Amino acid sequence: MKISSNFDSGNIELISIDAPEDIQLKVRKDSNSDFLQWFHYRLIGAAGYPCKMKIINAHECSYPLWKDYQAVASYDKKNWFRVPTSYDGKSLIIDHMPIYNSIFYAFFAPYSYEQHLNLVSKAQESDLCVLKYAGETIEGRNIDMLIVGEPDKNKKNIWIIARQHPGEPMAEWFMEGLIERLLDENDPVSRKLTDKAVFFLVPNMNIDGSINGNLRSNAAGKNLNREWENPTEESSPEVYHIKNQMDEYGVDLCLDIHGDESLPYNFISGNEGNPSYSERIKKLEEDFSNFWLKISPDFQNEFGYEKDKPGTANLGICSNQIGERFDCLSLTVEMPFKDNKNMPDPVYGWSADRSKRLGESVLNVIIDIVDKLR
Repeated sequence: MKISSNFDSGNIELISIDAPEDIQLKVRKDSNSDFLQWFHYRLIGAAGYPCKMKIINAHECSYPLWKDYQAVASYDKKNWFRVPTSYDGKSLIIDHMPIYNSIFYAFFAPYSYEQHLNLVSKAQESDLCVLKYAGETIEGRNIDMLIVGEPDKNKKNIWIIARQHPGEPMAEWFMEGLIERLLDENDPVSRKLTDKAVFFLVPNMNIDGSINGNLRSNAAGKNLNREWENPTEESSPEVYHIKNQMDEYGVDLCLDIHGDESLPYNFISGNEGNPSYSERIKKLEEDFSNFWLKISPDFQNEFGYEKDKPGTANLGICSNQIGERFDCLSLTVEMPFKDNKNMPDPVYGWSADRSKRLGESVLNVIIDIVDKLR
């Protein structure tokens, strides 16, 4: 038997592999950072053997809220299913008997750099879409930005960014669903939206961290979603360049797409703590949430983050900074690593496919609210 993680988004350290029922593993820390939680590794040579894999530093992870969590596995890296997983207060224990000799395990269904390149390359083939180079990451990779729709001073400027935290791949699955639908010229919602708005889409804000198998950090060890007040080209170029693009084009609506390790729900977080928070923004947030609730049973607005008190918002967070900077509707969208408790699926849990479907559905919400933006 062999454990490996020397591949795109791989992360695990092998401690010992004395027997199938006694495999000891550790999650590696993010690049230049103390964050840790994302894991993705390959097990070879264990077909037909009941395996017990213990991630022995699970209690040291950044968000050790493992109750009701089940790891995902795949033989072909396309179909990811849940496998029996437990937590004993220290170790995360994956109990599974592979039926083939090669199997991958991960924190959530990964979204590879190759998939990312395929996504943006295919998108640019649409007459509606232009792929723009927005800058470079710490390690010299391109920051890809898609512009969908013809810019016009009478149109709204809608920004949707994802995967500031690289270990939240459900965010890029969400973007794949959204992008494919938005570029479908036979979809009446998409056709109407591109008449009314221009979309600026960044499917992966943190390419380096994604490839390196990080949870929250870029290659310099920065948590990008705390860098929006004063980003620098030296340590947080991903935010620096996209924020400059936002200043160039303007923002009427911003959605920042994420995954949450603890809450088994889909939800949004608003700008209640911003200094300039107004009744107008509050009403837009309520309208957005209430309409999504009507059209998608996978969305809910009962459970979420505790709201900031007035004037206490962290303006280093994207949704807060952009909401304040442009006096616009600016929301963080969160999806679960666990199952959606309101609509559970014992085989797949919250999955890549359901993340895509949620991304598709948000276009219905945007078309409902686009005329209310200013």
